[in-house]
Amino acid sequence: MRALYDVPAPAKLNLFLHILGQRVDGYHLLQSVFMLIDWCDVLHFELRTDGRLSREDLTTPLPPDDLVLRAARLLQQEGGVAAGAHIGIAKQVPAQAGMGGGSSDAASCLLALNRLWGLDLPLERLEALGLRLGADVPFFLRGHNAWVEGVGERILPLEGDAVLPAARFAVVKPSAGLDTKSIFLSDRLKRDSPSARIAGFAAEHFGFGRNDLQPVAETQCSDVRQAIDWLATRGLSARMTGSGSAVFAPMPHEADLTGAPSGWQIRQCNNLGIHPLAGWASNQNKG
Repeated sequence: MRALYDVPAPAKLNLFLHILGQRVDGYHLLQSVFMLIDWCDVLHFELRTDGRLSREDLTTPLPPDDLVLRAARLLQQEGGVAAGAHIGIAKQVPAQAGMGGGSSDAASCLLALNRLWGLDLPLERLEALGLRLGADVPFFLRGHNAWVEGVGERILPLEGDAVLPAARFAVVKPSAGLDTKSIFLSDRLKRDSPSARIAGFAAEHFGFGRNDLQPVAETQCSDVRQAIDWLATRGLSARMTGSGSAVFAPMPHEADLTGAPSGWQIRQCNNLGIHPLAGWASNQNKG
């Protein structure tokens, strides 16, 4: 195999996000449901025989040492790979949005290079590497919508009544972004939400819970509230995803999403029942 082209890296939305507490090491304990959507980055991989790793930014310029290069370097080292790769990234998912774009890119990179380099590492090994890159990377490697707990390491597939129905969403990324660290460091952050149950989520799905990070985010970025209010004028009930600044709303009816402020990115997205790369590593359906 010499190349893999058009490798997708889908974004995610947090249908709710509750903060239950904080560990002594500073990490926060959370509960959330992560849902895949069809807003994707696209990556291209070409084999290099000189062992070097290189990257080409096909749309948005990325930091010199982004998560994709870090993922490639980690897999190369851990797998004892002599070959290298040239990676092209067509970035579409906005940064500083709470949509997991960088983590998804890293996961797709691990899955693709695992194939391109002929490593055939099992999913468990890739997950362990992914966790070293970021807490959200294992979710994208698992390949299914999930109930997530702990600091993000406990990933449970949605089953039975909790399985998400197919649905459409308005997703809005305001021009301003948000820094995750500053939100988690805020004294205003609610850190004592009661533990939720999957059965409670299954009864409501898209209307369940709230995002505990949203009140703090609104104090740091007025665009978050502005975007939520803008969707409300379209008859849509929105909340923030992740640490923002993107917000989303289920679309039970058609809505006019034109006329937004300049610089906003707006898409109508469908949720995905399964990651498009599901099955690219063994034990992909592990729960």
